[in-house]
Amino acid sequence: MDLWYTEEHTDDVRFSIKVDKALYSGQSEFQRIDVFDSKEFGRFFTLDGLMMVTEKDEFIYHDMITHIPMATNPNIKNVLVIGAGDGGTVRELTRYKTIENIDMVEIDKLVVDICREYIPQTASKLDDSRVNLYFEDGLKFVRTKENEYDLIIVDSTDPFGPGEGLFTKEFYGNCFNALKEDGILVNQHESPYYSSYAKSMKRAHKRIKEFFPVCRVYQAHIPTYPSGHWLFGFASKKYDPLKDINEDAWNKLGLKTKYYNTDLHKGCFALPNYVKELLENGDE
Repeated sequence: MDLWYTEEHTDDVRFSIKVDKALYSGQSEFQRIDVFDSKEFGRFFTLDGLMMVTEKDEFIYHDMITHIPMATNPNIKNVLVIGAGDGGTVRELTRYKTIENIDMVEIDKLVVDICREYIPQTASKLDDSRVNLYFEDGLKFVRTKENEYDLIIVDSTDPFGPGEGLFTKEFYGNCFNALKEDGILVNQHESPYYSSYAKSMKRAHKRIKEFFPVCRVYQAHIPTYPSGHWLFGFASKKYDPLKDINEDAWNKLGLKTKYYNTDLHKGCFALPNYVKELLENGDE
């Protein structure tokens, strides 16, 4: 008997992976959590039936959400990560010896517990001495912070359910206040390809632009995410990721990455015309 994981990307498009074995299925206070084994993508984990992480392609997402801001400002020392329960973003951040503190705020403790148990590939650095875990609502957490962080990474689920509050105007304003005068905000920015995702992407971009003087969007190809074409947002009070990238400093670190490099850093901000048009016409 064949077992398949199938995700609806739109009402008319589905994406499927053949499953070797279902490893875990449970319901937290916030969402349904499932972990599967597959031949092609290794272990993968879903929330409410939506793909979050696979062992095979997670490096693309985590490289791009982490190393772009770190190469733009190598002096980042204090970081806030919101979401990111699988631990992959924290894993990449802990590779920088210059980072002194990482606060990770995840609303659902069960997500972290399950990823620790079943996907150590991403969760392996959550016990680093610089990492502080907070199991609470990221929207409420950031409200109480002012002029504190050099970098905020919003590694959230899609803008409904537990992740909904992380796409609001109030949230982005609070992130602006929580950042120091040269702070950077990076967020997963959804896909521009299917209309429902594009609508969320445009709305987030428009709201972030209201607060930050530097506001750019960059892209990566992530095979298991809807359409494979995925965007990230880069917003800053001071640094421009194209003008201020410190290539020499980053390359001297000798970090071995599977996806990110400083050539790609410059290239990923070159967007297709259809994406540029969506961003320019920011009204829904």
